[in-house]
Amino acid sequence: MYLGVDYYPEQWNEHMIDNDLENIIELGANAIRIGEFAWNMMESIEGNYDFSYFDNIIKKAKDKSLKVIFGTPTATMPAWLAKKHPDVLSEFEDNKKRVFGGRRQYCFNSKTYIEYSKKIIAKLATHYKDEKNIVAWQIDNEFGHEGSDVCYCSNCEKEFREYLKEAYNNDIKNLNETWGTIFWSQTYNEFDEIPLPTKTITTHNPSLRMEWERFRSLSIEKYAKLQVDILKDIIGVDVVVIHDFSGGYFDKSFDFSKVAKHIDVVAYNNYPVWGGQANPIPPHEIACGLDFMRGAKKKNFWITEAIMGAQGHDVIGYLPRPGQAKMWSYQAIARGCNSLMYFRYRGATKGAEQYCYGILDQDNIKRRKFYEVKNFFYEMKSNEEIINSKIDSKIALIYDFESMASFRIQRQSFLMDYKNEVYRLYRPFYENNLSIDVIPSYSDFSEYEILLVPAMIVYKKEVQERMRIFASQGKTVVISFRNGVKDYYNNLELGKFNPVNFTDFIGGYVEEIESFQDGQNIEVIGLSEFENIKGTATVFRDLIKTTTAKTLFRYNEEFFEGLSAITLNKYEGGKVYYIGSGVDENIMDTLVNKILKEANIKTLKSPKGVEVVKREINNIERYFIMNHTSKIQRLQNTELNPYEAKVVENL
Repeated sequence: MYLGVDYYPEQWNEHMIDNDLENIIELGANAIRIGEFAWNMMESIEGNYDFSYFDNIIKKAKDKSLKVIFGTPTATMPAWLAKKHPDVLSEFEDNKKRVFGGRRQYCFNSKTYIEYSKKIIAKLATHYKDEKNIVAWQIDNEFGHEGSDVCYCSNCEKEFREYLKEAYNNDIKNLNETWGTIFWSQTYNEFDEIPLPTKTITTHNPSLRMEWERFRSLSIEKYAKLQVDILKDIIGVDVVVIHDFSGGYFDKSFDFSKVAKHIDVVAYNNYPVWGGQANPIPPHEIACGLDFMRGAKKKNFWITEAIMGAQGHDVIGYLPRPGQAKMWSYQAIARGCNSLMYFRYRGATKGAEQYCYGILDQDNIKRRKFYEVKNFFYEMKSNEEIINSKIDSKIALIYDFESMASFRIQRQSFLMDYKNEVYRLYRPFYENNLSIDVIPSYSDFSEYEILLVPAMIVYKKEVQERMRIFASQGKTVVISFRNGVKDYYNNLELGKFNPVNFTDFIGGYVEEIESFQDGQNIEVIGLSEFENIKGTATVFRDLIKTTTAKTLFRYNEEFFEGLSAITLNKYEGGKVYYIGSGVDENIMDTLVNKILKEANIKTLKSPKGVEVVKREINNIERYFIMNHTSKIQRLQNTELNPYEAKVVENL
């Protein structure tokens, strides 16, 4: 288990380094994370590689028994490279170059940038291949973050067309037929006529845009794999390679799980609050991000950036209250993180991140935040065995990259936000203090008891078949609206009910649909065991005509009588719930209580805002308890102060 800080010694006077490392040792740290933004330090002039500065840092760290996580510096190219080869710079949608400055302004499809990346990584790996004090290599920094997942340059145009040629077997007629380019006379005679989906009148073909999303993700995946391969070829296959994923996955043109396949450990930069936020994001959303990272490889993960102070590049956000940032670190550990670095050791006094506050502020004085980190590290060391244990979840939520992309391409409602539909299903299970593995749709989910499937608008026969097998084993599937509407190419299917190929599974079909807009909702009324339970639904609604399913809730209106809002179908010994609209929390809570009871899954009740995670290994049990509220809370025999977290043996 590595506990430490993100340290940028190149941003400070060299005379400060020894004292900094002493302070880091005082914290109880055993590792530092360095190097990720220092390409110019390593190659200030083209071809003149000099790693002596970091040789010194690594030696000093080793002398103090601090291990090193070293980052490849490719997220921040040197100025000379951008000047000499402007083709490495990515472009905005209007074809204007992203000028040098900021970070991650490179194009993933620039052959020039790829070659320079290969050179610096190979030189680094060769120089440090025998350095045992480097315990992990981080590739790049936060792929796809801050808009860097998209580029519209000529490199991308060329490679996108090559991608399409391969995807459609170099058959332009096949592409035309598949995309339906006869619509609006968009038929292509050759692949070189296919445009990038930049701004035009109305919009581009949805199939074109879906392939563009896949291509963007593949571009990042290939670049990531290139870096991994170089490190493993030179240092050895056993070298630990990580990548520090940012948050905001559900809004990116980039499938994190595809990069996760190539690395050894998933790492995560966990920001419950950022600039401009008046309050942190809700606890269940923080938890979902952590469960997502654990689910990417179904393994424990690392936090490479945990915050301790307020954050922001220009506008500063909410200041974590005393104990609150420490509590978020507890939450991360509880949900599968087994190594954690704080961002950053000291807040910067120059550059774009002057308002990203660290453990120490610009005055360099040890205060509350320093001792909060020190206490956290001390408390974690006594729980290392349980922290390294695997989390066994009985519930999985599957997300689908193509479905996310489809909603970006055609939102269908101004209220539609894929991540909110993920949270709609996730939250009630989280609030029952249950562990949920958040996994990609192609992942094996046979080991779980309950499967949550939010808004999987792009149907996949292989996934549908596995869901059938899952339910036939007496298990429960919970599906939400807009399921099975589109095919692989982002097209509707002629002559088929929705969900396509799945109507027998849900025990009905969607007869009509309606998109709600801001301020619109409809009352939903429970039937049979849910009688007298009412709520509202918004965002969108599928009007379900049942065949074999039982209606649990209906829409309260006069025009579409006989069409259902929420249904339950018994399928070969299993249960399939279909939630046809964006129903409110009260209805979701009521429904989930029924689902859990019938699945015989034990829950752990706690006060609102108090999160409990049970961990166990070798007959050792521990309960991580996190108070996300500003009030004193009590859970059975345990009292927690505002924003306090504890590990206890018994409740």
